[in-house]
Amino acid sequence: MIKHIVLYTLKKDVNKEEAVEIIKNALEPLVGIVPGLKHLEIRGAYQGGMDYALYSEFESKEALRDYATHPAHLEAKSHFWNFLEDRYCADYEF
Repeated sequence: MIKHIVLYTLKKDVNKEEAVEIIKNALEPLVGIVPGLKHLEIRGAYQGGMDYALYSEFESKEALRDYATHPAHLEAKSHFWNFLEDRYCADYEF
């Protein structure tokens, strides 16, 4: 199993609360659609300098790799990619 954790900052002119809700509604439904994606959650961050966090679990490194180019994921990203300023990611096996 792979844990995939990403921390994001949003562009200055983006409403944080609205953006996090849009991102959550776009990505969380991918569980059950993208093969190997077992869990995904989006939460607004209240400290640490980042605006929101993505936490997800995948069956394997291959499933995480395939998620990046899955058509449903690419469609979901199209709804919010322009909101994003910065991104930090960590993946690890458990």
